Amino acid sequence: MWIDISQVLHNQMAHWPGDTPFTYEVAFSKADTGSVNIGKITTSLHTGTHVDAPFHFDDNGEKIIDLDVNGFIGKAMMIDVSNFEAIGPDQLKHVPFNGAERLLLRTTLQPVPNTFPKKVPHLLPDLAPFLQEQGIKLLGVDIPSVDPLDSKDMETHHALHKHGIVIVENLVLHHIEPGSYEFIALPLAIQGADGSPVRAVVRRIDDKSQ
Repeated sequence: MWIDISQVLHNQMAHWPGDTPFTYEVAFSKADTGSVNIGKITTSLHTGTHVDAPFHFDDNGEKIIDLDVNGFIGKAMMIDVSNFEAIGPDQLKHVPFNGAERLLLRTTLQPVPNTFPKKVPHLLPDLAPFLQEQGIKLLGVDIPSVDPLDSKDMETHHALHKHGIVIVENLVLHHIEPGSYEFIALPLAIQGADGSPVRAVVRRIDDKSQ
């Protein structure tokens, strides 16, 4: 069975302070058109569950359309690191990655998607070379950023990109158990974009149901 690990997009959800909030409205109703309802959304590409393209933090970085879609599909390992305020190699050195190329980190057990956090766990930049050594090509987190919320140098973003690791942020992981999963989180093919919303889902590797 596939399990949704995405934030639900709605008009009251949290967004980066000063950024464009998510809004949905029926722009044309069936009563107006005589045949269909037509909705309209406005949003920052970094609201809700989303992928960061390197262009987000590097003027010369790849746009979302340049990223290989195969990287967003495949085996993932989800682990719970919610008891750590800082997360680096020391916190993950005993983790059996079991051949997974994607790592999902649960940093909190109490998600509050309608409130933007004042502080998030600190992912250390030296996590990037360690994860590359383990064969990890995608890092997913349940927080709005892999860097401190007030960061201007975006050191962990840059380190992950340097080591070939794509970033997915604002996952919802409190309702799944640590372990091995099949993972899908495809970004939209938006020309020139610095990121994209995704619908992220997982299925336990040992789940025999179809």
